[in-house]
This record gives sequence, C-alpha cells and structure tokens, in this order.
Amino acid sequence: MQPADFTTLTAACSELRHGWLPARLEQVYQRDRHTVALSLRTIDRRGWVDISWHPQAARLCAGDPPPRTPDTFTFSQQLRHQLGGLALVAITEVAPWERVLDLQFARRPGDPILWHLYVEIMGKRSNVILANQDNLIVTAAHQVSDRQSSVRPIQTGQPYEMPPALTDPAPSKNEPQERWQERITLIPGQLGRQMLKSYRGLSSAFVREMVEAAGLEPAQLTDSLSESNWQQLFYRWQEWLQALEQERFQPCWTREGYSVLGWVDSERKSDPASVSELLNTYYTGKLNQQEFKQLRHQLSQKLSNLLAKLQLKANTFSERLQQSDEADKYRQQADLMMANLHAWQPGMKEIILADFETGNPTSIPLEPEKNAVQNAQALYRRNQKLKRARAAVEPLLAEVQAEIDYLEQVESALSGLDAYREPADLQALEEIRDELISQGYLEDPEHRTQSETPATNFYRYQSPSGFELLIGRNNRQNDQLSFRLAGDYDVWFHTQEIAGSHVLLRLPPGSVAEEADLQFAADLSAYYSRARQSEQVPVVYTEPKHVYKPKGAKPGMVVYKHERILWGRPQEGSRYLTQAGDNFS
Repeated sequence: MQPADFTTLTAACSELRHGWLPARLEQVYQRDRHTVALSLRTIDRRGWVDISWHPQAARLCAGDPPPRTPDTFTFSQQLRHQLGGLALVAITEVAPWERVLDLQFARRPGDPILWHLYVEIMGKRSNVILANQDNLIVTAAHQVSDRQSSVRPIQTGQPYEMPPALTDPAPSKNEPQERWQERITLIPGQLGRQMLKSYRGLSSAFVREMVEAAGLEPAQLTDSLSESNWQQLFYRWQEWLQALEQERFQPCWTREGYSVLGWVDSERKSDPASVSELLNTYYTGKLNQQEFKQLRHQLSQKLSNLLAKLQLKANTFSERLQQSDEADKYRQQADLMMANLHAWQPGMKEIILADFETGNPTSIPLEPEKNAVQNAQALYRRNQKLKRARAAVEPLLAEVQAEIDYLEQVESALSGLDAYREPADLQALEEIRDELISQGYLEDPEHRTQSETPATNFYRYQSPSGFELLIGRNNRQNDQLSFRLAGDYDVWFHTQEIAGSHVLLRLPPGSVAEEADLQFAADLSAYYSRARQSEQVPVVYTEPKHVYKPKGAKPGMVVYKHERILWGRPQEGSRYLTQAGDNFS
C-alpha cells in the first residue's frame, strides 16, 4: 500500500485550506480504531474530513458521510466534548518538511487559538493528539508510555513535543545542480536508494515516479547516468519543488497506486476530480480489500470447521440408525426361540432353527447361563432398545442435516464472494458475518447491532430480452429478494436441492419471459451455487407466491411448490459474466 508522503500531504492540506477554512465543527464520529471524521460547515457547504492514524493508511482528506451506527469510541467523545461548536481556523505545518499538521480551533476566526489538533502522518508511528492553548496534551488517539518510548512519551497532562528532528538535508529550489548531483553521487549506488538517503521529504513511491518521469529507472547505478540524464532528472526535481511552492497539483492514478503531480499516464479511464477524492478512493479501497481478505478467510475457516463437526455427528447418527435396522431381526429371533423351546438344551451357545417364512436355517447366538425363555426375553429387550434408539436418533439426525443444509447455503454465498471488487462485496461479507453471529455460530466481541436497512446491493444483470435479473449475495439478501422485493409477475429460481443463491427475474406486468431469458437465469443460478464446477445442474423456477419460509427456519431456507425444472449450465453462466466484464452494480 502506497503511504501518504510529504508531497501528498502538502497537496491534501492545500486543498483543504482553500475549500474548508474557516469552518464550524458540528460533529465528530470515529469510524474505526484508526479513523475519526470531522463534520464541518462553511458558508456554502457541509461535509466530512477524515483523519486517520492507520499504520499503513494514515491520511487527512475529505471523506464520505459515516454510517448511521452508534459511535462508542472514547477518543471521539473527548474530541466532541472539547471541540464541538468551535471554528477550524487554520491548518499549518509545525515545521518545514515535517509530516505533522496543526489543526487550530478558536471560537471564531480572528479569536485566540483555544485548541491544537496535531495530526502526525508518520507510518506506523502516526498519531492524532489534542492539546490545549498551553500546549498540554488532553487526549491522544494512541498514548505512548515511558516504557514504550523513552525518547518521546505521549501522555495526558504532559507538554506536546515535536517528533525527533530530521537530520537529512532539506530540498531547496535554490540549490545548484552541481551540489544536488554531488549529494546523490557521494556514495555510488542505485539511483532511487541514493536519492532517498540524500534528502528528506521523499518516499520510495515518489522517487520512483520522479525517476521514471525523467526516463530513467530507480535501480540504475548513479555512475552510469549521462549528463543529459542528470539534467532531465534535475528538471523534474525543480518542477516538483515549484509545484510545492505554488501549490499546483494534478491527482491521477498510476500503475502502482496514485500521484498528485500528474507525471505519469493514468491507468484508469477517469482521474479523480480532487486530491481528497483520490486519497479517499485509494485508501478506502485498499483497506476494504484487506478487511475482505481477512474476514473471508475467517468465515471460510469457521464454516469448514463447523461443517466437518456436523458431518461427523451426522455420520454417527446414521450409523446408529443402521444398527437400529436390526431391531426386527432380534424380534424374529425371539419369536423363533419361543416357538421352539423344546429344541433348547442347557449350556448351548448357539441354536439353529428354521425360519418361519423361508424355512432356511437361522443361527441364533445364546447366553449359556440363561434358559430358552430368558434368552428370548433378552432378544425382545434388545429389539425394544433399538426401536427406542431409532425414535430418538431420527429427529436428531434431521436437525443436524437441516443445520448442514443451512451452513452449506452460507458456504455457497461465501464462495460467490471470491474476491473484492467493490464496497458492496465487503458489505455482503459483513452481512454473512452478522448472520452467523445472530445464529450463534460466531462470537461478537464488538457487540455489533444488526442493521435494519433493506439490502439493495444484489448482483444485477440483464437477460437477453432486457429484463432485470437479481441474485442474492447472502442469506439476508436472499430473504429480502424472495419475500420483500419479489412481485406477482416475477419468476423465482433456485438450484434443486443444492445450496445456492435465490435468483429473481423481474418482469413488468403483461411481459412474458422467452426461453432464452429462462435459460439465462437458470445458468446464473447454477453458477451461483455449490454445483458451480458441474456441467449441468437442475434448477427449479416458480412464481414467488409459491415460495414459503417454514416457521422457525434459518435465514435463506425456503420451501416451494408448483415448480418446473430447467438444466442450468454453470460454465455458460461464467461465460456471461466474462462477456459482461463482471460489471454488477
């Protein structure tokens, strides 16, 4: 993940100063453990500014409105209490070439500064610190004790101190090329590495961008560059310093991440309109991707373990049922014994008697210490015990099998979310996690509250005739699709007796789906199921009014009637997605 360097931070601050100062602070909301959002109102607009001290994604930029969920973090409550209603009047750098900003708050523009919110964008040491007008620390996002750092502890009640000063030379527009080149070539080595060692305010991503813009490679050796190479690189160096001085920036996407100088050809169709949009899109996407990968792995492991345990339990119950199938055999043996008491002799360990129906000889094991009647009574008791076992085990097996069917349905939804492509993918994954928490399969250490907002981020496609096709990403969306959204004219699809997504073909009143539309829906139903790797999969379709949810059934579990069957082709479904570029809204 590309870190926010000095150039990026300067561009973001320049944009915020021109667009958001002065502004009234109306609200503070903490999005997560590493990000707070400040709600600001200016004369002509209102919006949110994100401040993040994430070790990999620390940043300061305008952001999206936060979700409507309770904020339970202490840090945001302290900021809200001290800064609420005050005016943000300045955003300044505390020292040249330092990635530390001072957000200054007063009662109104022109009044004395009451509070300083120091934002330190320094990788894994990033922090946000609130200090009063005497520069005493009141609260911090991350407090550092004397044991953690003897160089710079950060604790409430202590004076705010700057981070240790940088020792590398500061870039200067007035420095001649000869002196600049001399610093970089003092010790021969790779060009990119020597630039990083020679000056402050640089990052690996930015050095690579500058060197490539000059037509060079970061891995080139300094003693291999020609005079024209050095002149071209120095030209870019001066261009960078001039852009910082004039606050002239051009946000764009690059092959590795982003740029705020526009030196490279954009790797996307459209560049962001602002630096804030660039940073917000990039870091939100990267963090979502990380969270998606971790959460998907966690859920996949949990489901695999649960299904393995349940399958073992189901196998045990099945074995006990197979044993109970012998109940009738013991009753028949007992009847044979009672009908042939005269054939028994004391001390017998086995008796062979003719079967009532076939006449074939039947061997019956005996207990030598018991007489014939006692042996028959033992066989009757064994018959009754196995019959009772069947009556007890059958409902247990049915319950376990229903649980397996449900978890396989969840697993099928999880397999459909194979990679992060858009925020809706992470939301769908979080809904699966919340569903498993509500069903008691996962613990909820953060005590999340279930969102009641209707799910709307289904997979969306168009059938050959132009009808909309909706596919649930998880069980919550499956229920939403089947019981809240489905209309009288729609057609409902699902793989027959195979876990998979609920699929809804939306039809306007009076419209009739063609065979191609039905086959299209069947193919995608097969693709979004556990039978994705099969060549053909039976898919049922019916009217939504014939789909029911049994009382007490788990999310996504339904019964249906008046169904018809089509054979879905998962590979054809995959081909549809490839042709469409897998673009779902």
